[in-house]
Amino acid sequence: MYKYVLCIVLMFLFVKLEPSAAVTCDPMELSSCASAISSSSPPSAMCCAKLKEQKPCLCQYMKNPNLQKLINSPNSRKVAIQCGSPFPSC
Repeated sequence: MYKYVLCIVLMFLFVKLEPSAAVTCDPMELSSCASAISSSSPPSAMCCAKLKEQKPCLCQYMKNPNLQKLINSPNSRKVAIQCGSPFPSC
């Protein structure tokens, strides 16, 4: 499980997307959500704050082949709902 999370974090380090609106789209900003996405633990306050901050970028992340599996996973959507920031319809 930890190898999976480590791979995700490393992937985030190599993938930077173009800015959307006033937000700098950087999937690494969501690294605080890695443990909640990869397990059944609840998301932290930091995770929820970053998820809300990065919400304008989620459609870009969903279209990125390197991030699709992670972003479209049921656990990612569950974390977003728990944070009160459901994924947008893209």
